[in-house]
Amino acid sequence: MINRRHFLRQFGWSGAALTTAPAALANPDSATRAAVTSLNGRVTASGNGIAGVAVTDGYTVTTTDSAGRYTLAADKGAEFVYISLPAGYAFPNERGLARFFQPITGGGTLTADFRLERLTTDDRKHNFIVWADPQIISRKDGELLKTLSAPDTRDLVASYPQGTLFHGIGCGDLVWDHFELYDDYKAAIAITGVPFFNVIGNHDLDLDARTDDYSAKTFKQQFGPTYYSFNRGQIHYVVLDDVFFIGTAKKYIGYLTETQLHWLEQDLKLVRPGSTVVVSLHIPTQTGHKRREQLKDDELGGTVSNRKQLYELLKPFRTHIMSGHTHVNEKWEDGSVMEHVHGTVCGAWWSGPICSDGTPNGYGVYEVDGSEIRWYYKSTGQPRQHQLRIYPKGRLKETPALVAANVWNWDPAWKVEWLEDGVLKGNMQQQTTLDPWAVELYAGPELPKKHKFVDPSKTDHLFVAEPSASARQITVRATDRFGTVYTETLSMV
Repeated sequence: MINRRHFLRQFGWSGAALTTAPAALANPDSATRAAVTSLNGRVTASGNGIAGVAVTDGYTVTTTDSAGRYTLAADKGAEFVYISLPAGYAFPNERGLARFFQPITGGGTLTADFRLERLTTDDRKHNFIVWADPQIISRKDGELLKTLSAPDTRDLVASYPQGTLFHGIGCGDLVWDHFELYDDYKAAIAITGVPFFNVIGNHDLDLDARTDDYSAKTFKQQFGPTYYSFNRGQIHYVVLDDVFFIGTAKKYIGYLTETQLHWLEQDLKLVRPGSTVVVSLHIPTQTGHKRREQLKDDELGGTVSNRKQLYELLKPFRTHIMSGHTHVNEKWEDGSVMEHVHGTVCGAWWSGPICSDGTPNGYGVYEVDGSEIRWYYKSTGQPRQHQLRIYPKGRLKETPALVAANVWNWDPAWKVEWLEDGVLKGNMQQQTTLDPWAVELYAGPELPKKHKFVDPSKTDHLFVAEPSASARQITVRATDRFGTVYTETLSMV
Protein backbone atom coordinates (compact mmCIF):
# COMPACT_ATOMS: atom_id res chain seq x y z
CA MET A 1 0.00 0.00 0.00
CA ILE A 2 1.27 3.46 -0.82
CA ASN A 3 1.43 5.50 2.34
CA ARG A 4 -0.64 8.67 2.05
CA ARG A 5 2.10 10.89 3.41
CA HIS A 6 4.64 9.33 1.07
CA PHE A 7 2.25 10.11 -1.77
CA LEU A 8 2.02 13.76 -0.67
CA ARG A 9 5.79 14.00 -0.60
CA GLN A 10 6.00 12.71 -4.15
CA PHE A 11 3.09 14.69 -5.57
CA GLY A 12 3.39 16.69 -3.61
CA TRP A 13 -14.86 42.13 -15.18
CA SER A 14 -17.92 43.31 -13.74
CA GLY A 15 -17.32 46.37 -11.59
CA ALA A 16 -14.22 47.49 -13.49
CA ALA A 17 -12.64 47.98 -16.87
CA LEU A 18 -9.04 47.61 -17.97
CA THR A 19 -7.41 49.14 -21.00
CA THR A 20 -6.22 45.71 -22.13
CA ALA A 21 -8.87 43.15 -23.06
CA PRO A 22 -9.28 40.24 -20.57
CA ALA A 23 -8.43 37.77 -23.34
CA ALA A 24 -4.83 38.99 -23.27
CA LEU A 25 -3.84 36.79 -20.37
CA ALA A 26 -1.16 35.01 -22.35
CA ASN A 27 2.10 34.56 -20.52
CA PRO A 28 4.50 36.98 -22.30
CA ASP A 29 7.84 35.45 -23.22
CA SER A 30 10.99 36.88 -21.71
CA ALA A 31 12.01 38.69 -24.90
CA THR A 32 8.72 40.57 -25.04
CA ARG A 33 8.87 41.41 -21.35
CA ALA A 34 12.39 42.74 -21.60
CA ALA A 35 11.31 45.12 -24.37
CA VAL A 36 8.99 47.00 -21.96
CA THR A 37 11.05 49.48 -19.97
CA SER A 38 8.44 51.78 -18.42
CA LEU A 39 4.92 51.39 -17.04
CA ASN A 40 2.45 54.17 -16.43
CA GLY A 41 -1.24 54.72 -16.12
CA ARG A 42 -4.05 55.90 -13.92
CA VAL A 43 -6.35 54.33 -11.33
CA THR A 44 -9.80 55.94 -11.36
CA ALA A 45 -13.40 55.58 -10.24
CA SER A 46 -16.10 57.50 -12.17
CA GLY A 47 -13.33 59.43 -13.90
CA ASN A 48 -11.74 60.62 -10.67
CA GLY A 49 -8.21 59.56 -9.72
CA ILE A 50 -7.71 57.41 -6.64
CA ALA A 51 -4.66 58.40 -4.60
CA GLY A 52 -2.41 56.07 -2.67
CA VAL A 53 -3.16 52.85 -4.57
CA ALA A 54 -0.24 50.41 -4.59
CA VAL A 55 0.88 49.44 -8.09
CA THR A 56 3.50 46.78 -8.81
CA ASP A 57 5.18 44.72 -11.49
CA GLY A 58 5.87 42.00 -8.94
CA TYR A 59 9.30 43.43 -8.17
CA THR A 60 8.84 47.08 -7.24
CA VAL A 61 5.89 48.70 -5.49
CA THR A 62 4.85 52.32 -6.04
CA THR A 63 1.71 54.30 -5.26
CA THR A 64 -0.58 56.57 -7.26
CA ASP A 65 -0.39 60.33 -6.81
CA SER A 66 -3.27 62.65 -5.94
CA ALA A 67 -4.61 62.35 -9.50
CA GLY A 68 -4.41 58.54 -9.46
CA ARG A 69 -1.37 58.43 -11.76
CA TYR A 70 1.63 56.15 -11.44
CA THR A 71 4.91 55.50 -13.23
CA LEU A 72 7.10 52.46 -12.72
CA ALA A 73 10.29 51.15 -14.31
CA ALA A 74 9.58 47.60 -15.46
CA ASP A 75 11.85 44.81 -14.26
CA LYS A 76 13.06 42.64 -17.13
CA GLY A 77 11.38 39.60 -15.55
CA ALA A 78 8.01 41.31 -14.98
CA GLU A 79 4.98 39.63 -16.57
CA PHE A 80 2.12 41.74 -15.18
CA VAL A 81 1.38 45.19 -13.90
CA TYR A 82 -1.22 45.07 -11.14
CA ILE A 83 -2.76 46.97 -8.29
CA SER A 84 -3.46 46.19 -4.66
CA LEU A 85 -7.20 46.77 -4.83
CA PRO A 86 -8.04 49.53 -2.34
CA ALA A 87 -10.67 49.30 0.38
CA GLY A 88 -14.04 50.79 -0.43
CA TYR A 89 -14.22 49.53 -4.02
CA ALA A 90 -15.83 46.53 -5.70
CA PHE A 91 -13.59 43.67 -6.72
CA PRO A 92 -13.22 43.64 -10.52
CA ASN A 93 -14.06 40.15 -11.72
CA GLU A 94 -14.90 38.13 -14.77
CA ARG A 95 -17.55 35.54 -13.89
CA GLY A 96 -16.17 35.46 -10.37
CA LEU A 97 -12.44 35.44 -11.17
CA ALA A 98 -10.69 38.49 -9.72
CA ARG A 99 -9.18 40.80 -12.37
CA PHE A 100 -6.75 43.34 -10.92
CA PHE A 101 -3.86 43.00 -13.39
CA GLN A 102 -2.80 43.49 -16.98
CA PRO A 103 -0.19 41.44 -18.83
CA ILE A 104 2.94 43.26 -19.90
CA THR A 105 3.15 43.16 -23.69
CA GLY A 106 4.63 45.27 -26.48
CA GLY A 107 7.77 47.38 -26.23
CA GLY A 108 9.00 50.66 -24.81
CA THR A 109 6.35 52.23 -22.59
CA LEU A 110 3.16 50.42 -21.60
CA THR A 111 0.15 52.41 -20.42
CA ALA A 112 -2.16 50.39 -18.19
CA ASP A 113 -5.17 52.11 -16.66
CA PHE A 114 -7.42 50.58 -13.99
CA ARG A 115 -11.02 51.71 -13.56
CA LEU A 116 -12.78 50.74 -10.34
CA GLU A 117 -16.28 51.08 -8.97
CA ARG A 118 -16.90 52.51 -5.50
CA LEU A 119 -18.95 50.35 -3.16
CA THR A 120 -22.26 51.65 -1.88
CA THR A 121 -21.93 49.73 1.39
CA ASP A 122 -19.39 49.95 4.22
CA ASP A 123 -16.85 47.19 3.64
CA ARG A 124 -15.50 47.25 7.18
CA LYS A 125 -18.01 44.44 7.66
CA HIS A 126 -17.51 41.66 5.15
CA ASN A 127 -17.05 37.91 4.93
CA PHE A 128 -14.81 35.57 3.02
CA ILE A 129 -14.67 31.88 2.20
CA VAL A 130 -11.62 29.63 1.83
CA TRP A 131 -11.86 26.72 -0.59
CA ALA A 132 -8.82 24.51 -0.02
CA ASP A 133 -7.93 21.85 -2.61
CA PRO A 134 -10.88 21.43 -4.97
CA GLN A 135 -8.35 19.11 -6.68
CA ILE A 136 -10.45 17.71 -9.51
CA ILE A 137 -8.83 15.03 -11.66
CA SER A 138 -11.79 14.10 -13.87
CA ARG A 139 -14.98 15.48 -15.33
CA LYS A 140 -16.84 13.48 -12.70
CA ASP A 141 -14.95 15.30 -9.94
CA GLY A 142 -15.71 18.56 -11.74
CA GLU A 143 -19.41 17.74 -11.66
CA LEU A 144 -19.22 17.11 -7.92
CA LEU A 145 -17.59 20.51 -7.45
CA LYS A 146 -20.30 22.16 -9.55
CA THR A 147 -23.29 20.29 -8.12
CA LEU A 148 -22.31 19.97 -4.46
CA SER A 149 -19.66 22.46 -3.32
CA ALA A 150 -20.61 25.45 -5.47
CA PRO A 151 -24.37 25.39 -4.72
CA ASP A 152 -23.62 24.86 -1.03
CA THR A 153 -21.46 28.00 -1.06
CA ARG A 154 -24.07 29.94 -3.04
CA ASP A 155 -26.79 28.95 -0.57
CA LEU A 156 -24.62 29.84 2.42
CA VAL A 157 -24.05 33.33 1.01
CA ALA A 158 -27.80 33.67 0.38
CA SER A 159 -28.47 32.83 4.06
CA TYR A 160 -26.85 36.14 5.08
CA PRO A 161 -28.68 39.48 4.84
CA GLN A 162 -28.99 40.79 1.30
CA GLY A 163 -26.02 42.92 0.30
CA THR A 164 -23.54 41.21 2.63
CA LEU A 165 -20.11 41.44 1.06
CA PHE A 166 -18.37 38.14 0.35
CA HIS A 167 -15.24 37.11 -1.47
CA GLY A 168 -13.55 33.75 -1.87
CA ILE A 169 -10.01 32.43 -1.77
CA GLY A 170 -9.21 29.35 -3.84
CA CYS A 171 -6.34 28.07 -1.70
CA GLY A 172 -4.46 26.02 -4.30
CA ASP A 173 -4.67 22.64 -6.02
CA LEU A 174 -7.60 24.00 -7.97
CA VAL A 175 -7.21 21.01 -10.28
CA TRP A 176 -5.14 17.85 -10.09
CA ASP A 177 -2.56 18.32 -12.87
CA HIS A 178 -5.30 18.31 -15.55
CA PHE A 179 -5.42 21.88 -16.82
CA GLU A 180 -8.40 21.20 -19.09
CA LEU A 181 -10.44 21.00 -15.87
CA TYR A 182 -9.84 24.66 -15.07
CA ASP A 183 -13.01 25.25 -17.08
CA ASP A 184 -14.93 23.17 -14.52
CA TYR A 185 -13.32 25.07 -11.65
CA LYS A 186 -14.23 28.38 -13.27
CA ALA A 187 -17.80 27.22 -13.85
CA ALA A 188 -18.07 26.27 -10.16
CA ILE A 189 -16.81 29.71 -9.11
CA ALA A 190 -19.40 31.35 -11.35
CA ILE A 191 -22.14 29.30 -9.65
CA THR A 192 -21.17 30.56 -6.19
CA GLY A 193 -21.78 34.18 -7.20
CA VAL A 194 -18.70 35.17 -5.18
CA PRO A 195 -15.56 36.86 -6.60
CA PHE A 196 -12.58 34.58 -6.01
CA PHE A 197 -8.86 35.27 -5.62
CA ASN A 198 -6.77 32.22 -6.42
CA VAL A 199 -3.62 30.62 -4.99
CA ILE A 200 -1.29 28.31 -6.91
CA GLY A 201 -0.84 24.79 -5.54
CA ASN A 202 1.54 21.96 -6.31
CA HIS A 203 -1.07 20.37 -8.60
CA ASP A 204 -1.40 23.63 -10.56
CA LEU A 205 2.20 23.49 -11.85
CA ASP A 206 3.52 22.92 -15.37
CA LEU A 207 5.40 19.71 -14.67
CA ASP A 208 7.40 19.91 -17.89
CA ALA A 209 9.05 23.18 -16.82
CA ARG A 210 12.80 22.99 -16.38
CA THR A 211 12.81 25.23 -13.27
CA ASP A 212 10.41 26.83 -10.83
CA ASP A 213 10.64 30.08 -12.82
CA TYR A 214 8.47 28.63 -15.61
CA SER A 215 6.31 26.21 -13.63
CA ALA A 216 3.38 28.63 -13.22
CA LYS A 217 2.93 29.47 -16.91
CA THR A 218 -0.50 27.87 -17.28
CA PHE A 219 -1.75 29.15 -13.92
CA LYS A 220 -0.76 32.70 -14.89
CA GLN A 221 -2.57 32.37 -18.21
CA GLN A 222 -5.70 31.38 -16.31
CA PHE A 223 -5.58 33.53 -13.18
CA GLY A 224 -2.80 36.14 -13.42
CA PRO A 225 -0.01 36.76 -10.88
CA THR A 226 0.83 34.12 -8.28
CA TYR A 227 1.55 36.66 -5.54
CA TYR A 228 -0.32 39.91 -4.91
CA SER A 229 -2.35 41.81 -2.32
CA PHE A 230 -5.72 43.52 -1.97
CA ASN A 231 -7.69 45.35 0.67
CA ARG A 232 -11.22 45.22 2.01
CA GLY A 233 -12.34 47.33 4.92
CA GLN A 234 -9.59 47.38 7.52
CA ILE A 235 -8.04 44.07 6.43
CA HIS A 236 -5.01 43.75 4.17
CA TYR A 237 -5.01 40.50 2.20
CA VAL A 238 -1.88 38.90 0.75
CA VAL A 239 -1.61 35.89 -1.57
CA LEU A 240 1.75 34.10 -1.89
CA ASP A 241 3.21 31.27 -3.96
CA ASP A 242 5.02 28.91 -1.58
CA VAL A 243 5.27 25.89 -3.92
CA PHE A 244 8.83 25.72 -5.25
CA PHE A 245 9.15 23.29 -8.15
CA ILE A 246 12.57 21.59 -8.30
CA GLY A 247 12.51 20.65 -11.98
CA THR A 248 11.38 17.03 -11.71
CA ALA A 249 7.75 16.05 -12.21
CA LYS A 250 5.71 16.26 -9.00
CA LYS A 251 8.71 17.21 -6.84
CA TYR A 252 8.51 20.43 -4.86
CA ILE A 253 9.33 22.02 -1.52
CA GLY A 254 7.55 24.61 0.59
CA TYR A 255 9.62 27.73 0.05
CA LEU A 256 9.19 31.48 -0.51
CA THR A 257 11.59 33.03 -3.02
CA GLU A 258 13.60 36.16 -2.31
CA THR A 259 11.72 37.94 -5.10
CA GLN A 260 8.44 37.40 -3.26
CA LEU A 261 9.82 38.31 0.15
CA HIS A 262 11.37 41.49 -1.26
CA TRP A 263 8.03 42.39 -2.87
CA LEU A 264 6.15 41.59 0.34
CA GLU A 265 8.49 43.77 2.38
CA GLN A 266 7.61 46.72 0.14
CA ASP A 267 3.91 45.87 0.14
CA LEU A 268 3.69 45.70 3.94
CA LYS A 269 5.45 49.06 4.36
CA LEU A 270 2.21 50.58 3.10
CA VAL A 271 0.17 48.87 5.83
CA ARG A 272 -0.29 50.50 9.22
CA PRO A 273 1.46 48.53 12.03
CA GLY A 274 -1.06 46.78 14.25
CA SER A 275 -3.40 46.12 11.33
CA THR A 276 -4.91 42.71 10.66
CA VAL A 277 -3.29 40.93 7.72
CA VAL A 278 -4.63 37.76 6.09
CA VAL A 279 -2.00 35.75 4.20
CA SER A 280 -3.14 32.94 1.89
CA LEU A 281 -0.80 30.28 0.52
CA HIS A 282 -1.14 26.62 -0.38
CA ILE A 283 1.46 24.70 1.66
CA PRO A 284 1.08 25.44 5.40
CA THR A 285 3.90 27.39 6.97
CA GLN A 286 3.84 24.76 9.72
CA THR A 287 1.61 21.98 11.05
CA GLY A 288 1.41 19.51 13.91
CA HIS A 289 2.24 16.57 11.66
CA LYS A 290 5.85 16.17 12.85
CA ARG A 291 4.70 16.13 16.48
CA ARG A 292 1.78 13.77 15.90
CA GLU A 293 3.90 11.29 13.95
CA GLN A 294 7.00 11.80 16.14
CA LEU A 295 9.19 12.67 13.17
CA LYS A 296 12.66 14.16 13.44
CA ASP A 297 12.11 16.79 10.74
CA ASP A 298 9.28 18.44 8.85
CA GLU A 299 8.63 17.09 5.38
CA LEU A 300 10.08 19.48 2.80
CA GLY A 301 6.87 19.44 0.76
CA GLY A 302 4.62 19.70 3.81
CA THR A 303 5.66 23.01 5.39
CA VAL A 304 7.47 26.21 4.38
CA SER A 305 11.19 25.81 5.03
CA ASN A 306 11.93 29.56 5.36
CA ARG A 307 8.80 30.41 7.31
CA LYS A 308 10.76 32.31 9.98
CA GLN A 309 11.64 34.95 7.38
CA LEU A 310 7.94 35.34 6.61
CA TYR A 311 7.05 35.62 10.30
CA GLU A 312 9.70 38.32 10.71
CA LEU A 313 8.02 40.47 8.06
CA LEU A 314 4.64 39.90 9.72
CA LYS A 315 5.75 40.84 13.24
CA PRO A 316 4.20 44.34 13.20
CA PHE A 317 0.75 42.95 12.37
CA ARG A 318 -2.00 40.67 13.66
CA THR A 319 -1.86 37.88 11.12
CA HIS A 320 -4.10 35.03 10.04
CA ILE A 321 -2.53 32.54 7.63
CA MET A 322 -4.84 30.53 5.36
CA SER A 323 -3.50 27.26 3.93
CA GLY A 324 -4.56 23.84 2.65
CA HIS A 325 -2.53 21.03 1.04
CA THR A 326 -2.64 18.45 3.87
CA HIS A 327 -6.34 17.49 3.55
CA VAL A 328 -6.76 17.84 7.33
CA ASN A 329 -8.17 20.63 9.48
CA GLU A 330 -6.00 22.13 12.21
CA LYS A 331 -4.94 25.42 13.75
CA TRP A 332 -1.95 26.76 15.60
CA GLU A 333 -1.38 30.10 17.27
CA ASP A 334 1.79 31.80 18.41
CA GLY A 335 1.72 35.38 19.58
CA SER A 336 0.14 37.56 16.91
CA VAL A 337 0.09 34.82 14.25
CA MET A 338 -2.61 32.18 13.78
CA GLU A 339 -2.62 29.65 10.97
CA HIS A 340 -5.79 27.99 9.69
CA VAL A 341 -4.94 24.75 7.87
CA HIS A 342 -8.17 23.87 6.11
CA GLY A 343 -10.04 20.67 5.59
CA THR A 344 -10.67 20.41 1.88
CA VAL A 345 -13.48 20.91 -0.57
CA CYS A 346 -12.63 17.50 -2.04
CA GLY A 347 -12.17 15.83 1.35
CA ALA A 348 -9.98 12.77 0.74
CA TRP A 349 -9.62 13.45 -2.99
CA TRP A 350 -13.35 12.98 -3.71
CA SER A 351 -13.15 9.41 -2.38
CA GLY A 352 -15.52 9.84 0.57
CA PRO A 353 -17.53 12.36 2.61
CA ILE A 354 -14.70 13.21 5.04
CA CYS A 355 -11.03 14.14 5.04
CA SER A 356 -8.42 11.73 6.36
CA ASP A 357 -8.76 13.22 9.88
CA GLY A 358 -12.56 12.92 9.94
CA THR A 359 -13.25 16.55 9.01
CA PRO A 360 -16.21 16.69 6.61
CA ASN A 361 -15.66 17.86 3.04
CA GLY A 362 -16.16 21.60 3.23
CA TYR A 363 -14.60 25.03 3.59
CA GLY A 364 -13.78 27.81 6.02
CA VAL A 365 -16.08 30.80 6.52
CA TYR A 366 -14.74 34.04 8.02
CA GLU A 367 -16.81 36.97 9.26
CA VAL A 368 -14.99 40.31 9.50
CA ASP A 369 -16.05 43.26 11.64
CA GLY A 370 -13.48 46.05 11.50
CA SER A 371 -10.15 44.47 12.40
CA GLU A 372 -11.71 41.45 14.14
CA ILE A 373 -12.35 38.09 12.49
CA ARG A 374 -14.66 35.26 13.58
CA TRP A 375 -14.82 31.92 11.81
CA TYR A 376 -16.44 28.53 11.51
CA TYR A 377 -16.13 25.47 9.28
CA LYS A 378 -18.97 24.79 6.82
CA SER A 379 -19.49 21.11 6.03
CA THR A 380 -20.81 20.60 2.52
CA GLY A 381 -24.47 19.65 2.62
CA GLN A 382 -24.81 20.25 6.36
CA PRO A 383 -26.13 23.21 8.37
CA ARG A 384 -23.51 25.60 9.74
CA GLN A 385 -24.28 24.31 13.26
CA HIS A 386 -22.78 20.92 12.32
CA GLN A 387 -19.44 21.21 14.10
CA LEU A 388 -18.84 17.81 15.71
CA ARG A 389 -19.56 14.10 15.42
CA ILE A 390 -20.02 11.61 18.30
CA TYR A 391 -18.92 7.97 18.11
CA PRO A 392 -20.50 5.35 20.43
CA LYS A 393 -18.54 2.86 22.49
CA GLY A 394 -16.72 0.34 20.35
CA ARG A 395 -16.04 2.59 17.35
CA LEU A 396 -12.64 3.67 18.76
CA LYS A 397 -11.05 0.23 18.54
CA GLU A 398 -8.04 0.85 20.80
CA THR A 399 -10.30 2.07 23.65
CA PRO A 400 -13.70 0.39 23.07
CA ALA A 401 -15.13 1.46 26.44
CA LEU A 402 -14.95 5.15 25.51
CA VAL A 403 -17.24 7.40 23.53
CA ALA A 404 -15.42 9.80 21.24
CA ALA A 405 -16.16 13.15 19.60
CA ASN A 406 -14.43 14.71 16.62
CA VAL A 407 -14.58 18.51 16.95
CA TRP A 408 -12.88 19.36 13.67
CA ASN A 409 -12.57 23.13 13.96
CA TRP A 410 -11.20 22.92 17.49
CA ASP A 411 -8.32 25.05 18.70
CA PRO A 412 -6.93 25.41 22.24
CA ALA A 413 -9.38 28.23 23.06
CA TRP A 414 -12.35 25.83 22.73
CA LYS A 415 -13.98 23.96 25.62
CA VAL A 416 -15.27 20.42 24.99
CA GLU A 417 -17.53 19.06 27.77
CA TRP A 418 -19.80 16.05 28.11
CA LEU A 419 -23.05 15.31 29.90
CA GLU A 420 -24.38 11.92 30.94
CA ASP A 421 -28.17 11.77 31.16
CA GLY A 422 -28.28 15.55 31.47
CA VAL A 423 -25.64 15.77 34.22
CA LEU A 424 -22.45 17.69 33.38
CA LYS A 425 -19.45 15.41 33.85
CA GLY A 426 -16.69 17.88 32.95
CA ASN A 427 -14.20 18.27 30.13
CA MET A 428 -13.59 15.47 27.68
CA GLN A 429 -10.03 14.21 27.38
CA GLN A 430 -8.15 15.20 24.25
CA GLN A 431 -6.57 12.26 22.44
CA THR A 432 -4.25 12.26 19.42
CA THR A 433 -5.38 9.31 17.35
CA LEU A 434 -7.21 8.24 14.19
CA ASP A 435 -10.81 9.15 13.53
CA PRO A 436 -12.89 5.93 13.64
CA TRP A 437 -14.91 6.67 10.52
CA ALA A 438 -11.78 7.61 8.58
CA VAL A 439 -10.29 4.23 9.58
CA GLU A 440 -13.39 2.43 8.33
CA LEU A 441 -13.40 4.34 5.04
CA TYR A 442 -9.69 4.60 4.22
CA ALA A 443 -7.53 2.11 6.16
CA GLY A 444 -6.12 -0.91 4.36
CA PRO A 445 -4.61 -1.66 0.95
CA GLU A 446 -7.97 -1.96 -0.84
CA LEU A 447 -9.58 1.20 0.57
CA PRO A 448 -10.86 3.49 -0.67
CA LYS A 449 -11.63 2.01 -4.07
CA LYS A 450 -11.28 5.33 -5.91
CA HIS A 451 -7.79 6.27 -4.62
CA LYS A 452 -6.08 3.49 -2.69
CA PHE A 453 -3.22 5.76 -1.56
CA VAL A 454 -5.55 7.52 0.91
CA ASP A 455 -4.88 6.64 4.56
CA PRO A 456 -6.47 7.94 7.76
CA SER A 457 -4.26 10.45 9.56
CA LYS A 458 -3.85 11.23 13.25
CA THR A 459 -5.66 14.25 14.56
CA ASP A 460 -5.55 16.42 17.68
CA HIS A 461 -9.26 17.25 17.59
CA LEU A 462 -10.61 13.95 18.93
CA PHE A 463 -11.99 13.86 22.49
CA VAL A 464 -12.97 10.88 24.65
CA ALA A 465 -14.92 10.09 27.81
CA GLU A 466 -15.95 6.91 29.65
CA PRO A 467 -19.68 6.71 30.38
CA SER A 468 -21.10 4.62 33.21
CA ALA A 469 -22.67 1.25 32.53
CA SER A 470 -26.13 2.70 33.18
CA ALA A 471 -25.79 5.73 30.89
CA ARG A 472 -28.73 6.20 28.55
CA GLN A 473 -27.75 9.42 26.77
CA ILE A 474 -24.47 11.22 26.15
CA THR A 475 -24.32 14.87 25.06
CA VAL A 476 -21.17 16.61 23.89
CA ARG A 477 -21.10 20.39 24.30
CA ALA A 478 -18.36 22.23 22.41
CA THR A 479 -17.91 25.97 22.98
CA ASP A 480 -15.70 27.84 20.52
CA ARG A 481 -13.43 30.79 21.31
CA PHE A 482 -16.27 33.20 20.45
CA GLY A 483 -18.71 31.66 22.95
CA THR A 484 -20.83 29.86 20.36
CA VAL A 485 -22.06 26.53 21.72
CA TYR A 486 -22.53 23.42 19.56
CA THR A 487 -24.10 20.22 20.89
CA GLU A 488 -24.69 16.70 19.65
CA THR A 489 -26.47 13.93 21.55
CA LEU A 490 -25.98 10.16 21.37
CA SER A 491 -28.52 7.64 22.59
CA MET A 492 -26.95 4.71 24.41
CA VAL A 493 -30.04 2.47 24.26
